Amino acid sequence: MIAPDPEVPKLIYSPMKYSGSLDHLSYIDVTPIIGREYTHAKISDILSASNSSTQLRDLAVIISERGVVFFREDQRDLSVEELKRFTDEVGRLSGRPSENGLHVHPLFRDPGNVRMGNGEVDENIYVINSEAAKKLYKTMPGRTTSQPKDLPREWHSDATFEECPSDFSCLLMEETPPAGGDTLWCSGYEIYDRISPPMREFLDGLTATCAQPVFKSAATAGNYEIMSPRGSPLNVGDKFAPSHPVVRTNRQTGWKSIFAGVGLHVTRINGLYDYEEKMIRDYIMRLITVNHDCIARMHWTKGAAAIWNNSCVWHAATPDTHLVPGAVRTGIRASSIGEKPYLDPASTSRREALGITN
Repeated sequence: MIAPDPEVPKLIYSPMKYSGSLDHLSYIDVTPIIGREYTHAKISDILSASNSSTQLRDLAVIISERGVVFFREDQRDLSVEELKRFTDEVGRLSGRPSENGLHVHPLFRDPGNVRMGNGEVDENIYVINSEAAKKLYKTMPGRTTSQPKDLPREWHSDATFEECPSDFSCLLMEETPPAGGDTLWCSGYEIYDRISPPMREFLDGLTATCAQPVFKSAATAGNYEIMSPRGSPLNVGDKFAPSHPVVRTNRQTGWKSIFAGVGLHVTRINGLYDYEEKMIRDYIMRLITVNHDCIARMHWTKGAAAIWNNSCVWHAATPDTHLVPGAVRTGIRASSIGEKPYLDPASTSRREALGITN
């Protein structure tokens, strides 16, 4: 008697499939591993298309597979409401929890926040501005130091300090310096694939605490209340210390990615001795810095935009604009809030799923 084939475990979320609705747009893939740039596409055209929902859903597939998508054409015709709708719809149409929406920054009430270029404020928009950041995060340890810059600490994924972090973030750059200010994205999929199978199995069982006490200390120092809720009924209060899996499954692709292994908000890998957890975090950071083919770099131009999937990439801004006299780098970012991070036992690595062996 022939034994029946063992039942293949099913993923919690079925992987999304691309339907071809964006095939009319010209693009280049930034590297073989990560990033895609649409050189002439306008986000406003996607929003106004007769099949807008289909295009936005397909875009969610591409972002989730490529990690980050760049729109090089000037997007400054996009209104704030359209930027919000664009980001919100990409998250909604890719299957995030129905009760979730756009993130609200915890420190929205801080007087150190700067207004958008139109002079207005919006609780769902975070204004990217290095001078404003110095004021907002002045209570963060290590902000004032004479030591050389520790650039590895710049790597992060958005809102990891929340129970439900961001899935998609979209940044539209309004003003750029004549040099510098680039942003880098690194593929958590590929970093996972470059780890040996026994080590992957070990990392699969770990979680990390992602504490960010600066929000509470900033609100206390400024004598104002932290915003709550923040894009999800689970993102409430002022604790900001959730535990997330070190290895996470991307709900859109079903692929595994290193998630809470490194980053600005990751404070400790749980359950390990101090030396062990530092060794693992240093090892993952080494993989990021040594394997530069896992990185896509965006040199910003005025009006360019980028949208990325935080569950499978980290990003880092290059803090070098202070070297350019009079440099200004400002942008506006909206972030959708996804599900509580999870590791699906049925998920595989990207290379395993695609049959890549080289």
